[in-house]
Amino acid sequence: MLLEEIKTHLTGKLIPFWENLKDEKFGGFYGGLDFDLQLEKEAVKGCILNSRILWFFSNAYLVLGEKRLLEYAQHAYAFLKNACLDTKNGGIYWSISYGGTPEDTTKHTYNQAFAIYALSSYYDASKEKEALAIAFGLRDIIEKRCRDEYGYLEAFDATFQPIENDKLSENGVTAEKTMNTLLHVLEAYTELYRVTKDTQTGEALRFMLDLIADKVYNKELARQEVFFDRSWNTLIDLHSFGHDIETSWLVDRTCEILEDDDYTAKLKPIIRALAASVYEKAYRDHSLENEAENGVVDTTRVWWVQAEAMVGFLNAYENQPEESRYLEAVTDIWDYIKAYMIDKREGSEWFWSVDKDRQPLHKPIVEPWKCPYHNGRMCLELIKRSQKESLKSVLGSL
Repeated sequence: MLLEEIKTHLTGKLIPFWENLKDEKFGGFYGGLDFDLQLEKEAVKGCILNSRILWFFSNAYLVLGEKRLLEYAQHAYAFLKNACLDTKNGGIYWSISYGGTPEDTTKHTYNQAFAIYALSSYYDASKEKEALAIAFGLRDIIEKRCRDEYGYLEAFDATFQPIENDKLSENGVTAEKTMNTLLHVLEAYTELYRVTKDTQTGEALRFMLDLIADKVYNKELARQEVFFDRSWNTLIDLHSFGHDIETSWLVDRTCEILEDDDYTAKLKPIIRALAASVYEKAYRDHSLENEAENGVVDTTRVWWVQAEAMVGFLNAYENQPEESRYLEAVTDIWDYIKAYMIDKREGSEWFWSVDKDRQPLHKPIVEPWKCPYHNGRMCLELIKRSQKESLKSVLGSL
């Protein structure tokens, strides 16, 4: 059964894998495991990776209630506080050396957001008020240092002077603003608002929902644009299928937490349109394609895209239970993940990606972007949603 398989995968594969990466000597978690499963103890430790690990163990504890999971979250929190946080200039560094000193002192809005996301969940799990204070401090930095009249700028040096946004720009363009960063600031503030109901955070969420609806979403193409200049002019013809399906459920979550009927009414049509568009344009061969640039589809199957597709299509079914195709896609993609994305080798978890012939690409199993956030969150989301009356019997029968 789907739900039993998901629980077993979470507790028997994902959680033990990330527990085994705990760095007892220098703190945090090891930053690299190559395709051949060679542990890189001296690999750079990405601060985004540490935040995502903190988020993962905090939420695993909240869902499963096992004390040791909170202890792993506490270990990640200590590393964030003692190594990733710049106590002089404020903000979270981009990366840390294996020994715990700053490696890349870039301050990126995306990175601040993930720390807020993780700290908010950790506060919920631990009731550690210091973590919440750090989260609010990072929120204030984003609002005061990273926001202009149009939205959120992204890349800064250690003292928050603007620099080129090469870390979140791809596909041959350099963007001043990206859909991806906006989405994850929204996600972070949603979690902070969930645990505090802070008014200023709520107003910022409304500001971002307006940006998504009015600037980022392309109604004619039923997709989000991806890369922008400072005033939200799009820079490239790119359809990111994974981000669109992820956005569909994350924005829905924001509306649920915000409890603002006007914004829910404004965003619901977009939420449904994004899910439908991704289903029709990218759901092929029991899985989700990666993206399409200038109409040319990248058929690589990427680990995080498949995980987000499962949650996104389940959310679409929950919104529209008459659309059974979405529920069927959830089980279909899970079968694909089991067969091709999960690395069956002992001491591994998921491949980064597989090609059109379903063969794994030789990319790292762990590195600054490869984390337990997407696949772990997929498992946790399905477990949590199985407790809802609207989904309990459905998920229990799959």
